[in-house]
Amino acid sequence: MQLKGKKILIAVTASIAAYKIPHLVRLLKKEGADVQVIMTEASRDFVSQLTLATLSGRPAFYLPFNQNDGSWNSHVEFGIWADLMLIAPLSAASLSKMAHGHSDNLLTTTYLSAKCPIFFAPAMDLDMYAHPSTQKNIETLISYGNTLIEAQSGELASGLCGAGRMEEPEKMMEIILKYFKKKADFAGKKILITAGPTYEAIDPVRFIGNYSSGKMGYALAHEFAERGAEVFLVSGPSSEKITHPAIHRMAVQSAQQMFEAAQNLFDQSDIAIMAAAVADFKPKNIHSKKIKKEDGFTHIELEPTIDILKNLGLQKKKQILIGFALETNNELENAHKKLQNKNCDAIVLNSMQDAGAGFQHSTNKISIIDKSFIKTDFPLKPKAEVAQDICDYVLKLSR
Repeated sequence: MQLKGKKILIAVTASIAAYKIPHLVRLLKKEGADVQVIMTEASRDFVSQLTLATLSGRPAFYLPFNQNDGSWNSHVEFGIWADLMLIAPLSAASLSKMAHGHSDNLLTTTYLSAKCPIFFAPAMDLDMYAHPSTQKNIETLISYGNTLIEAQSGELASGLCGAGRMEEPEKMMEIILKYFKKKADFAGKKILITAGPTYEAIDPVRFIGNYSSGKMGYALAHEFAERGAEVFLVSGPSSEKITHPAIHRMAVQSAQQMFEAAQNLFDQSDIAIMAAAVADFKPKNIHSKKIKKEDGFTHIELEPTIDILKNLGLQKKKQILIGFALETNNELENAHKKLQNKNCDAIVLNSMQDAGAGFQHSTNKISIIDKSFIKTDFPLKPKAEVAQDICDYVLKLSR
């Protein structure tokens, strides 16, 4: 039983696709899961409350209180109890409520107070699903850290054929099993990740920096956290957001600050991934006041910043240490030098010559080079998928 001891909260909204949920509940129970069903009041027109209660072995609730004795069906307790919450089917109306924090029933209040990962499976007619407001609401839920189980194309209740059909129970079961299996990959591991640029001050208002957005480092942090790790993210200035409770973010500005934070965390880390674009040089002297144009200014004297990767490599004991190399020329030669000089277990290489790779893109194209100089190439992908590839590679190294 792959889900023995796992607590799954199924939330059902008013959609004809609700007829599939009893089958999903049976699949979950067969794998040993403890299943609790909550519903919207209107969903009872599509699937029987008694059926779901019988199959789950627990009462299926739709009101925030019991009508017989007035006792409370606590949305807070449901949200704390669950290891995973699946909202399926998710109608356009409930989707809109969730996206905008509108809590007027047991299901939406439970969603807002849930502490566990949340998966949602929309189901509606194709024009509703394709409407910009629906797609915007889906994007909003994803931005909150929730996981979309995409609607499929097929025959719909209206008789039309197109996107909007809820994913089949067997496929949703596979997704849930994969999630819990993946969550065990780095369970108990502490991961140190650096991300974003560093800003090296010239005066109180100006700095030397680079175009890094931090997208790659944040994607890595999220992927490792999703796979069970406790992540310590040391981030230079970035507009990227943290949506996972297992990620601890430390904001820094300069290379020196990033080094000090990383060094403090390195000893207790099992794996360290230096994904930040650390400035190589900084002004030798920082002006205490803004440099005025009329005062004249001819040059800035620079000196090297501290080499974070090299210093951690010198301190390395049993940690896995992964470096990043963004190059514009002689890419492979420069990556080999980094491996030799900085005591890394692998280098993630990308080139500014590859379209769609590098700073500020939502995609990346990487190669991973190990200590034996064996190179593994990956195609251009969204950075979230690149993070999955890197995590898979690190998992092999750690075994």
